[in-house]
Amino acid sequence: MEVLERTWEVVSGLGNGVLGRFERGITALFGSANARFLRRLQPKVEAINALEEKYQQLSDDALRDKTAEFRRRLDAGETLDDLLVEAFAVAREAGRRYLGMRHYDVQLMGGMILHEGNIAEMITGEGKTLVATLPAYLNALPGKGVHVVTVNDYLARRDMEWMGPLYTGLGLTVGAIQSGMDSAERQAAYACDITYGTNNEFGFDYLRDNMRIAARGDDRYPKREQQAQGPLNFAIIDEVDNILIDEARTPLIISGPARDDVTKYAKADKIARQLREGAHFEVKEKEHTAHLTDEGVREAERLAGVESFYTAGNMQWPHLIDNALKAHHLYKRDVNYVVQDGRVVIVDEFTGRLMEGRQWSDGLHQAVEAKEGVQVKEENQTLATITLQNFFKLYKKICGMTGTALTEAGEFWKIYKLDVVGVPPNKPLQRLEHPDVIYRTEREKYIAIAEEIERLNRHTTIECKNGEYFVGKLKSEDQGAVTIELDESRKIETISRDRIAKIQPPGRPILVGTVSIEKSERLSNLLSKRGIKHEVLNAKHHKREAEIVAQAGRLAAVTIATNMAGRGTDIILGGNPETMAWAQLQDKYPTRLEVPKEEWAQLVSHIERSEKMKEEGQQVKSLGG
Repeated sequence: MEVLERTWEVVSGLGNGVLGRFERGITALFGSANARFLRRLQPKVEAINALEEKYQQLSDDALRDKTAEFRRRLDAGETLDDLLVEAFAVAREAGRRYLGMRHYDVQLMGGMILHEGNIAEMITGEGKTLVATLPAYLNALPGKGVHVVTVNDYLARRDMEWMGPLYTGLGLTVGAIQSGMDSAERQAAYACDITYGTNNEFGFDYLRDNMRIAARGDDRYPKREQQAQGPLNFAIIDEVDNILIDEARTPLIISGPARDDVTKYAKADKIARQLREGAHFEVKEKEHTAHLTDEGVREAERLAGVESFYTAGNMQWPHLIDNALKAHHLYKRDVNYVVQDGRVVIVDEFTGRLMEGRQWSDGLHQAVEAKEGVQVKEENQTLATITLQNFFKLYKKICGMTGTALTEAGEFWKIYKLDVVGVPPNKPLQRLEHPDVIYRTEREKYIAIAEEIERLNRHTTIECKNGEYFVGKLKSEDQGAVTIELDESRKIETISRDRIAKIQPPGRPILVGTVSIEKSERLSNLLSKRGIKHEVLNAKHHKREAEIVAQAGRLAAVTIATNMAGRGTDIILGGNPETMAWAQLQDKYPTRLEVPKEEWAQLVSHIERSEKMKEEGQQVKSLGG
């Protein structure tokens, strides 16, 4: 047997070596598939660049008139592919003119990849939001609607307002779907050429439309009875791996009230509290289940005062008690849900955001309500349902962007017939990635995090050329030496200048990511005990999200966040003047797009100057970001 195993290892090694050399040789000769794809786009990039100076000479009206010209040419028989070069050049000029942002060549490639119905993998910070404007503008020209899909309401609203001036400058309309909108507001947003919204909102609107009796624009029926969404033409999906892979099988469910005796949930909860784990029930966290044992069934029957759970009228009890056990042992407050104003509100496990108006199905939500002692509402019955995977397959064309797609390239092709193309960064990546640090206990980990924040926030770090470093409060500094008071022993250390490789002053902004509300608040308590000023961004503070994110890049800022500040959230070093400007104007104007261009520019410029944000941004960069 050992001889056979060694023989197989040798053969496998030879095979891998030969095949590996063959594959490398083919790649060297013809280039990788990704490189060949990008080379195919290069002539179009050069053609767009050739039009840049010409379009810069156009007046605002002449640039806007290009949209009407493109639409006439489509009516005359030209295709979107025929218009791509000119349309992208127009959109690039609109970005430069109305946003102060010019699309880089690699962003033009990203836009072409999306237009062709593929997935563009672009690393964080490469401007995916701006890239989406190129295919959105081009595919909006036929007037059939474009949906730009984001992972949360905040990003949908932000991106619509941020990119909106580009679209409106070219004569297109743009809107955003937000949770809580009524039917008329949704119809108005969908009537726009380009509509931003979340995957859930688009999916639920599809379900609601299929429960309505009239098509959009059918004047025989009142507006509230007409469909809002219209045809599913083209979708650009941001963070596409999260939506089409991670959440693909998540069902979207519209439910209605069912006749229900809510007192049974409180009775089941009372029984579950008296049962002992191991003897009466088993909890399997991996399978996310909790079930009564045979002994537990007998004990639960005794507590419920019934002879048997398996006779007519009593067969619901095992399910009710299993749900009560799950509520107590698998669903945790401030992790899976929060209690607000006497209501149980679900926390989305993917986005960290509150899911207002949503309920767990099959009586589980009522079990959690009984556990928390709040009013138990009637269980709902399912009226309509669809998974995200099946919903997005209904679009005529979809594409997506993310920073992490190549690892799931096979799955994207198998399920959605989408190719993944890696887009190179505009500039070489300078980010340093340190190895993970593992601690024995969670308590030790959080104490270490708090100590590291305190060190970076308050103390100077001196790195020496031989690898050692000193951390403490700077006492004095001159041409020949630096004197520092060390944290550990309170002794004074004088370090010769010729030994020093780098001096890191305090003040670097710090962002700490946590996985739940509970853990973010635990770390917050540790920092508060140390007197460290900080902000907490979780589902409980979602109304202050824009304000907290706007200041997270400022000097010495410390921000603790759950995954609600994860994908797509931009933190600008030195602070975000535009967010601060909108905070001052939002009571005066309904949306940012309504603010006059001159008033907006003046206020943003004033805030930048008064807050010294550009200078602060440079200072933050000098500290290492």
